[in-house]
Amino acid sequence: MTRIGVISDTHASTHERVFEFLKDCDQIWHAGDIGNLTTLQKIAQFKPTVAVFGNCDDAEVMRHTKKHEFFKCENKSVFMTHIGGYPGRYPEHIQQILREKKPDIFITGHSHILKVIYDKKYQLLFLNPGSAGQFGFHKSITCLRFSIDKDDISNMEILDIERSNLQL
Repeated sequence: MTRIGVISDTHASTHERVFEFLKDCDQIWHAGDIGNLTTLQKIAQFKPTVAVFGNCDDAEVMRHTKKHEFFKCENKSVFMTHIGGYPGRYPEHIQQILREKKPDIFITGHSHILKVIYDKKYQLLFLNPGSAGQFGFHKSITCLRFSIDKDDISNMEILDIERSNLQL
């Protein structure tokens, strides 16, 4: 069994409560807008990390990450990119990737809006963890954690902290 933490849109700052929530995870998957190389390194030192760059990431972050990541975890195939839309509203190039690669899990960021949806059309679990960063237009800091055991995805949990309740 592998415990996964999914974050996005850290924008160079991640609240310590996010790290506390993810402390028992085996891996962190970051869906872009990391913010800077220091933030990526901090997350990668915390847990093994798979990350993609986002539209706000600089050239230094882009040198250490890719636009798209395709990988396996247990028996599940994963596709992660920063800007991917959401079920019923995927851009055409994303639809083409979903048809060709047929991932079991599709992860995006960008919107700062947490969504967990089973997409019946593409038969995949769609995840957008929202924003784990302290800065931006979002009202809550959010992220996800769950388990994958061979073919089973379970124990999906959400961290949702109202930013107005935090000392930043």
